[in-house]
Formats: sequence, C-alpha cells, structure tokens
Amino acid sequence: MSSRVRALNSSVGTKLLIGITGLALVLYLIVHVSANMMVMLGPSVFNGTADKLERLPLLPVIELGLLAFFVIHVFKTADMFLTNRRARPVGYVQKKYAGPPSRKTFASSTMILSGLWLLAFIIIHVKAFKYSTTYEWAEGGKDFYRLEMDNFTGHPLVVGFYVLSMLVVGSHLWHGASSAVQSLGASGTNDPRRAPTIVIAGRTVAVLIAGGFITIALWAYFVAGQP
Repeated sequence: MSSRVRALNSSVGTKLLIGITGLALVLYLIVHVSANMMVMLGPSVFNGTADKLERLPLLPVIELGLLAFFVIHVFKTADMFLTNRRARPVGYVQKKYAGPPSRKTFASSTMILSGLWLLAFIIIHVKAFKYSTTYEWAEGGKDFYRLEMDNFTGHPLVVGFYVLSMLVVGSHLWHGASSAVQSLGASGTNDPRRAPTIVIAGRTVAVLIAGGFITIALWAYFVAGQP
C-alpha cells in the first residue's frame, strides 16, 4: 500500500476526505436549490433554465463527479463511525466534543441516522425526478415544470415525506457544514475566535437550503396546484 493511500486511510486523512466531499455536496445543494427556486417564476423560465443545464457538455462528468463524492462521503463517514465504535466499545461516562459548538447537539448526535435517511431519500428522489415519465415542452426539450408539478400536486403524503426529508437535510447540515470546514482546518485552534462565525455561517446555509426546498414543495402543492 502506497504512502498516499495509507495517509488517506488514516484518521486525519479520513476526516479530510469527509470534509472535502461534504463541502462539495453543500456547494451542489446551493446551486441545486437556487435553480429549482426558479420553478416559482413559471414554466417558461424554469424549463428554459433547466434545458440549458441539461445541455451542458460537461453535465455527465459533473454527475459522475457528484456520485463519486457522495459514495466517498458515505463510505468514509461509515468507516470512521465503525472505527470509533470498535476503539471505544464502552462509552465514556462524560463525552466532550471537539470544535464548535463544544456541547453535544441533536444534529451532531444523529448524523449517522440522518445520513441513512438521506441515502434512502436520494434514491427515491432520483427515481422520481430523473428516471420517471418525462414530457415534451412545447418550446422543445423536456417539460421539467410539469414533472415537478406531477410529483407534488395532489400528493400530500409525497409533500409531507419531502418536507420531512428536507428537515433531515437541515439537521444534517446544521452540524455537518461547519464540521466539514473544521475538518479542513479552516477553523483551526490557532484562532478560535473564528469558530462561532463558522458555526453561524454553516447553520445559516443549512436553514437556507432546507427552507428553499421546503418552500418549493409547499408552493407547488398549495399555490401552483390549486385550480
């Protein structure tokens, strides 16, 4: 095994990979929710934007890259969790958590559970929005607007599941976004004064991403879907 492979498999290397892939996925979510918010501007704007993105020559490469980041993120996170469990089969009487915030939170203590929920959600989401029935748009290309409306309009259980899943996304990012930055050393111990700012920024991103997706689902169901 080469020295580079050993370094990536080390505790520090694992945290580094989790941080890099996590931040890459956060950036994707920011772009994704921003583009999807355009659905509220009507089918012409939304389909036009989606069609341009769909025709990007590098789209297959971007999708494969995102898939690779996601697989690495899931695998390395699970590996670190299992390694820590094997190293400490008996929990400490009192646990102390490194980095900001110093106390344990609901989001930090449920990262594995929220991650497993999101894994299942992504499979369902991709099936519903990428590999389901597609429609032709009158101006050419796919009718992404109709696809979005078909998934949410008149389906309260689907909307409820989607909203709940976005709350899980928010919970995961509430801790994960700032933790990823910390793993890369951007919030290093040399200047702990930056730590609260990074935590606030990460939590703001979590709220905006989850809130944006929830707004889309509720708008489609309560506004766009009404006669």
